[in-house]
Amino acid sequence: MRNKPILYIKRGCPWCRQAKAFLDQHGIDIDVRDVNASTANMKRMIDISDQTMTPTFEYGDFVVADFSVDEFLSELEERPDIRVELGIGDDED
Repeated sequence: MRNKPILYIKRGCPWCRQAKAFLDQHGIDIDVRDVNASTANMKRMIDISDQTMTPTFEYGDFVVADFSVDEFLSELEERPDIRVELGIGDDED
Protein backbone atom coordinates (compact mmCIF):
# COMPACT_ATOMS: atom_id res chain seq x y z
CA MET A 1 0.00 0.00 0.00
CA ARG A 2 1.34 3.40 -0.98
CA ASN A 3 1.17 6.55 1.05
CA LYS A 4 -1.66 8.97 0.43
CA PRO A 5 -1.37 10.96 -2.84
CA ILE A 6 -0.01 14.48 -2.47
CA LEU A 7 -1.33 17.52 -4.32
CA TYR A 8 1.02 20.49 -4.26
CA ILE A 9 -0.88 23.75 -4.70
CA LYS A 10 -0.59 27.51 -4.51
CA ARG A 11 -3.43 29.45 -2.90
CA GLY A 12 -5.51 31.25 -5.52
CA CYS A 13 -4.43 28.94 -8.36
CA PRO A 14 -7.54 28.12 -10.46
CA TRP A 15 -5.97 24.94 -11.87
CA CYS A 16 -5.24 23.79 -8.32
CA ARG A 17 -8.89 24.30 -7.37
CA GLN A 18 -9.98 22.30 -10.44
CA ALA A 19 -7.52 19.50 -9.67
CA LYS A 20 -8.63 19.31 -6.04
CA ALA A 21 -12.31 19.35 -7.04
CA PHE A 22 -11.70 16.53 -9.54
CA LEU A 23 -9.87 14.40 -6.97
CA ASP A 24 -12.54 15.13 -4.33
CA GLN A 25 -15.29 14.24 -6.81
CA HIS A 26 -13.66 10.85 -7.28
CA GLY A 27 -13.30 10.28 -3.55
CA ILE A 28 -9.51 10.32 -3.61
CA ASP A 29 -8.13 11.13 -0.17
CA ILE A 30 -5.20 13.49 -0.79
CA ASP A 31 -2.64 15.32 1.28
CA VAL A 32 -2.82 18.96 0.11
CA ARG A 33 0.42 20.91 0.50
CA ASP A 34 0.62 24.65 -0.15
CA VAL A 35 4.07 25.39 -1.56
CA ASN A 36 3.79 29.09 -0.78
CA ALA A 37 3.16 28.36 2.89
CA SER A 38 6.14 26.02 3.30
CA THR A 39 9.63 26.12 1.85
CA ALA A 40 9.92 22.40 2.59
CA ASN A 41 6.87 21.70 0.42
CA MET A 42 8.27 23.87 -2.38
CA LYS A 43 11.64 22.11 -2.16
CA ARG A 44 10.01 18.68 -2.29
CA MET A 45 7.89 19.68 -5.30
CA ILE A 46 10.96 20.95 -7.14
CA ASP A 47 12.90 17.81 -6.22
CA ILE A 48 10.26 15.49 -7.70
CA SER A 49 9.23 17.59 -10.71
CA ASP A 50 12.15 19.88 -11.59
CA GLN A 51 9.78 22.86 -11.75
CA THR A 52 7.82 25.33 -9.61
CA MET A 53 4.37 25.25 -11.24
CA THR A 54 1.20 23.93 -9.62
CA PRO A 55 -0.79 21.82 -9.36
CA THR A 56 1.66 18.96 -9.03
CA PHE A 57 0.47 15.48 -8.10
CA GLU A 58 2.71 12.90 -6.43
CA TYR A 59 1.79 9.28 -5.78
CA GLY A 60 4.79 7.01 -5.37
CA ASP A 61 6.79 7.24 -8.60
CA PHE A 62 3.83 8.78 -10.47
CA VAL A 63 4.32 12.54 -10.72
CA VAL A 64 2.28 14.93 -12.87
CA ALA A 65 3.44 18.53 -12.81
CA ASP A 66 1.65 21.72 -13.83
CA PHE A 67 -1.45 19.99 -15.19
CA SER A 68 -5.06 20.45 -16.17
CA VAL A 69 -7.57 17.69 -15.40
CA ASP A 70 -7.41 16.56 -19.05
CA GLU A 71 -3.62 16.35 -18.88
CA PHE A 72 -3.87 14.40 -15.62
CA LEU A 73 -6.25 11.90 -17.22
CA SER A 74 -3.92 11.59 -20.21
CA GLU A 75 -1.01 10.78 -17.89
CA LEU A 76 -3.16 8.17 -16.14
CA GLU A 77 -3.71 6.46 -19.50
CA GLU A 78 0.01 5.66 -19.42
CA ARG A 79 -0.29 4.19 -15.91
CA PRO A 80 -3.38 1.99 -15.66
CA ASP A 81 -1.99 0.56 -12.40
CA ILE A 82 -2.21 4.00 -10.79
CA ARG A 83 -5.63 4.64 -12.31
CA VAL A 84 -6.92 1.44 -10.70
CA GLU A 85 -5.29 2.22 -7.33
CA LEU A 86 -6.88 5.67 -7.34
CA GLY A 87 -10.25 4.20 -8.32
CA ILE A 88 -10.74 6.28 -11.45
CA GLY A 89 -12.61 4.26 -14.07
CA ASP A 90 -11.90 4.32 -17.80
CA ASP A 91 -15.16 6.09 -18.54
CA GLU A 92 -14.76 8.85 -15.94
CA ASP A 93 -13.66 12.44 -16.51
